[in-house]
Amino acid sequence: MLSAWIAEQGLHCTLNIGMWDSAGHDEPKAWGILLADVVLHISNAIGESKGTPSEQVLLEIFDSLGNELDDPTSPAKGEFHVGHS
Repeated sequence: MLSAWIAEQGLHCTLNIGMWDSAGHDEPKAWGILLADVVLHISNAIGESKGTPSEQVLLEIFDSLGNELDDPTSPAKGEFHVGHS
């Protein structure tokens, strides 16, 4: 579904857009569920490694996410390709 990495001082990602629709699911809703699961795993891991309640970490992630969506630190740019090139 999603592969992401940092290179050349920026985020690079590969997205499998349309997979949910082709499986008969609502695409935006499915992505929301996937991203929520990822955020929960991240907050649990950070909480465990730092000895901080995961709920507190989750709130910090939400705060950062909201700030980034409201005022991005960099533009989301790139090209979208269908299929393999």
